[in-house]
Amino acid sequence: MKNEYKHTKTTVSLINYHFVFCPRYRRKIFNIQGVEDRFKELTIAECDKQGIEILALECHIDHVHIFVSVLPTMSIPNIMKQIKGCTSLQLREEFPQLKAMPSLWTRNYFVSTAGNVSSETIKWYVDTQKTRP
Repeated sequence: MKNEYKHTKTTVSLINYHFVFCPRYRRKIFNIQGVEDRFKELTIAECDKQGIEILALECHIDHVHIFVSVLPTMSIPNIMKQIKGCTSLQLREEFPQLKAMPSLWTRNYFVSTAGNVSSETIKWYVDTQKTRP
C-alpha cells in the first residue's frame, strides 16, 4: 500500500479514511449476480471524478469496506454522500431486484482515520522540537 503525501498549492497532507457501510436492513445485495462488480466500477469512477484515491475496496455479502486517501478539503460526510448517492441511483436503475427498495444504503456508516505515523512518533516529534537543531 502506498502512503504518498498529497500536495496542493498551500498544503501537504496524508489523510486516510477507512469506511464501512451497509445496505438498508443489511440486505444481502452482493449475492445478486453482477451487483458487486458494478458497485466497484461505479465507486472507482465516482472516486476518480472527485479526486478520491481508493487504497482498498472490498464488498462482503451485506457490507462494504473502502479505504481511501483524500485531500484536507474533503469532508467525511461528503465522501459518503458522493459514493452512496452515485451507486444507489445507478444500481437501482440497473438491477430490478434493487428497484423495489425505497433506498439502497442506510444513512449510517463507520469511519476511522489511519495515517503513516503512530501517535508515539508524533508525541516524540513534538516533545523533541526544542532540543533539535
